[in-house]
Amino acid sequence: MFKLAGLTPAALALAALTLSAAAHADVDLKLGSTERVTRLFAYPNNCSVICFRNWTLEQTVAHYLSQSVQRDGYPDAKVRVKTDNDQLYAEITGVPVGYDKPLSALLDAGDLAYSGASKLNADGKWAYSWYLFLPLGMALENRKSVELLHFPPDYSLTQAQDYLRSNTTDRWATLLTDNGIPADQTPAFQTIIDIAPIAAPSNAGSDLEGVYAYFTDYQTTLVKQFSQTTSGTTLPMVAFGAPVRNWIKQQYGPTVAVLGLATISPSEGVNVPVLGSNHPSYIWYAADPKSYTGDDAQAKADAAGLRVMGQDLSAACWQAGMGSKPGSNPSALLSSCTQTWQVTQKVKTCELFYTSIRNLTPEQAAIQCASTPVKAQLQQLRAPLPTPAVAAPHL
Repeated sequence: MFKLAGLTPAALALAALTLSAAAHADVDLKLGSTERVTRLFAYPNNCSVICFRNWTLEQTVAHYLSQSVQRDGYPDAKVRVKTDNDQLYAEITGVPVGYDKPLSALLDAGDLAYSGASKLNADGKWAYSWYLFLPLGMALENRKSVELLHFPPDYSLTQAQDYLRSNTTDRWATLLTDNGIPADQTPAFQTIIDIAPIAAPSNAGSDLEGVYAYFTDYQTTLVKQFSQTTSGTTLPMVAFGAPVRNWIKQQYGPTVAVLGLATISPSEGVNVPVLGSNHPSYIWYAADPKSYTGDDAQAKADAAGLRVMGQDLSAACWQAGMGSKPGSNPSALLSSCTQTWQVTQKVKTCELFYTSIRNLTPEQAAIQCASTPVKAQLQQLRAPLPTPAVAAPHL
């Protein structure tokens, strides 16, 4: 503790009150017209004659803003949304001064997404089962890292009303906890930018080919905004899946392979480390015996699943480390992470694969990973993946 020399107890008390007020100020934000807020918050989120949750527009907005303040680490913050003369306003108490700025920036980027979606529809390329869905409800201020993904599944909007509720995000959150991030802190690491801001059926990946260019202004604006915190700290990014890695190359230049590192510069003077990764859901395809032929299809599937598990744990390890200690050496950290999960702790990698993907108990997984065939597979954990017999889904 340091001392404030020369200050009386009364002055110290006043200073403490001033600091407290600055740390937990009230934020008033004009969200815009009813029309604007309706389209940016995909309102109503889940209605088809009968509304799954029969919320008003104000309740819907308050729901997502409340998610953000909680995930930013302000459990006592309160959100109130009201309409006045066809304009919506948000009042947030218990958050720092300036908390409204990243939210305003997100909504401004949302206007660009809406323009792109409107053009897509005018060109006859919008599907009836798609919804415009912005990355609402995530941490706005206390972000640790950014995840670049393809598109959000429709049920995250229509059922969960939570951008971070999906098989993809749930699995990756688990991998972050395997790398030492407390479960209640994983949302800070999962600030998502989808290159297609479209909530669509989970198997719609190939249908979204060709739409990315409609959202270039939206994508690059969000990458620029999310690449740094409000205090100026540069955040690491993970590019998940082939479409996203290809988009990085097209938009910024570098080629990013799985467990490959690159640097992009979304704005002048800002150099962002980017790690290539498998799509979080890829493992279920790679480890599916139906993806292979021959009597040894199961063995091939297990071997592929183990290698993908090692890659995914290594990527999550890098993300956790870079997010926890900004400024760390990306290359050295990646080397350490791959050494950990693909060499020194490969048995743990194996056990996590069999418990999380094959649904074995920890005891069953330990026995499986101690068997002679699996031990042989673990010796090849860094080997190239076997080529599946059928085409991969668009992950």
